[in-house]
Order: sequence, then structure tokens, then C-alpha cells
Amino acid sequence: MKYVPLGSSSLNVSRVCLGSMTWGVQNNQQEANAQIDYALAQNVNFIDTAEMYAVPPSEKTYGKTETIIGNWLAANPDKRKEIILASKIAGPGFSYIREGSQISGKTVIEAIDTSLVRLKTDYIDLYQLHWPNRTSPHFGKHWPNSDGFLAEDSAEETEKMLDILQGLADSVKAGKIRYCGLSDDTPWGINQYLRLSDKYDLPRMVSIQNEFSLLKTQDWPYLIENCYQENIAYLPWSPLATGILTGKYINGARPEGSRWTYMQRNGLFRDTQNTNAAAQAYVDLAKQFDITPAQLALAWCDQVKGVTSTIIGATTLDQLKDNISAFKIELPEPLLSEINNVLKQYPMPF
Repeated sequence: MKYVPLGSSSLNVSRVCLGSMTWGVQNNQQEANAQIDYALAQNVNFIDTAEMYAVPPSEKTYGKTETIIGNWLAANPDKRKEIILASKIAGPGFSYIREGSQISGKTVIEAIDTSLVRLKTDYIDLYQLHWPNRTSPHFGKHWPNSDGFLAEDSAEETEKMLDILQGLADSVKAGKIRYCGLSDDTPWGINQYLRLSDKYDLPRMVSIQNEFSLLKTQDWPYLIENCYQENIAYLPWSPLATGILTGKYINGARPEGSRWTYMQRNGLFRDTQNTNAAAQAYVDLAKQFDITPAQLALAWCDQVKGVTSTIIGATTLDQLKDNISAFKIELPEPLLSEINNVLKQYPMPF
């Protein structure tokens, strides 16, 4: 397993980050335990979760994934120092999470305290803002003028960011978190936080996790270049595009128990003709080069310059084994060339 610095932090993380959002809906405690045990045995030291999980999000499952991880940590206290544990505060929009309120310095402290209880730990290594106050969640399609990315009052938005940073600073000083990061944000969001950190001597954002895959490459090169030059760790989530890139949903297939059999936002699935055609092309390439479709998609993501650690998820141990094995694969130039041809044919197909 390869390890890399987590941005400007003092932490070194594995190139693979174990995602956990299925734990509590598609996976039970025992299955989650098996995934953590296997990942650690493969020298994965990075685990990502969120207060909002499990997914699909609901009041019933809110906090369930953190509780599952906390149960594992309580049963394996000697392993805590071996793990870089990341969690996230939910942004505005869910009535059952702090009545749908925006993120603030106060809610950051409240969310961290409740996460620490569920996780049964004294500290969180990386604490992230799941999505920014100024927009709805990243998971749907965004068209010009269709969302709130362009804040009407940038000064007011900046004041909110400063308040958040001050709440994070208090949590760092109290030893509750070590570092902070972003999720589902933009270059302006990154840079505004960096400016505020420099100006007021507050904690620096060390990472961002955004959706990135062969089917969603919008962060290249714009946001990824920003991260690379500012020493911000870039952490792709959904590198298999919610499972599309494994090929299991092609031609309308819906395997029992798979993610697409659960109720979720239609915008997250992006089940279009071009998406299916692109997925089929990648499946065919994987077969041609004698690797699995998941290995092709994950190995490609790992080889993108500027990617720090890729967040993977699985509902079965066999899937997890296949996913982790991808990070031992160096895709040959002929395959990379063929992948580029598909990318040109189907740029951002959903």
C-alpha cells in the first residue's frame, strides 16, 4: 500500500480510503466489522464517514454509520491510533439535523461533540464540511442559474465562513479534531477559506472530497489544479459513479440489494443512454485488458495527477477485495489511450 501526505497536514494516508455510507442500511455491524478488518489487513489506514450516514439519508438512519464504527473502535481500542478517521458535518437541508440549519461555529462544535459520542473516540483526525451553506447538496445536476453557488452577498458568506473556522479552531484547541477539510465545494470556497485562515491565523483546510470518476470529470483540471498548487488533498468520492462503472446496471439491470434498488435522488443516478453507452465501453475495455471494470475505473482514478486518496465503498467483502486490488494495478499506456478515446466520445455523459 502506498501512503501520501494529506495535504498540508502532518498525516500520511493510504491511497485507498474506506468509505462507510452503506453501513447501517445495506450492511450490518458484522459486515462493517469484516470490511474494516480486511481493509486494515491490506494496510488501509484511512476511513471516511459522516454524521448524515447511512445512505440513503433518513431520520431513522442518521448517525447509524458513526455508531457502527464506534462499536468497532470500542471492541478494538488498540487500533485507534492506527486509523486516520474522517467525518463530516451535514450542511443545511435536512429538517431532522439541527432543524435544517446552516453550518456555523456553534453547530460545528455541537456536531463534533455528538459525533465523538457515536464514534466512541476522543478525537477525529479529519473533520469536513459535507457541503457548503451557499448551495443545495452537490448530488444533483447543476445548471447555470439553477442553484445558489453564486452568493448574493459575498461579505455575508465570508463572515459565515470565518465563524465556521473559529468553531473549528476551538475544536482543534480542545483536542477534539486534528485537521479540517471541505467536501462538495468549489475553487472559490477553497480559496476563501485559505485567505481567512491566513488572515486570522485559523486552521487551514487540508483536503476536499468531491465526486470524481470516468463519468464525472468536471474537477479536472480546474479544481484539482487549485488543490495541487495550494497543497490541498483531493479525495474523489463515488469513483465507480454509484456503481455504474462496474457494469452491473447496464441495460436496466438492477441486482437485488444493490444501491439502485434503494430510493434515492434521481439526479444521483443519472441513468441516461450516454451513461450506459460509456459504461459499456469501459466494461469492454476491462475485458480486453483482462481486469475487472471496477479495477479499471479505480486504477484510472488513482493514476490521475493530483488525486491524493480515493474513497471506495462496497456492500460485500468480495467487492471490497476487488476494489482494493485495483490500487496495485498500473494501467498500461495502450489502455490509457483507449480510455481517453472513450472520455472524448462521452465527456460528462450525465
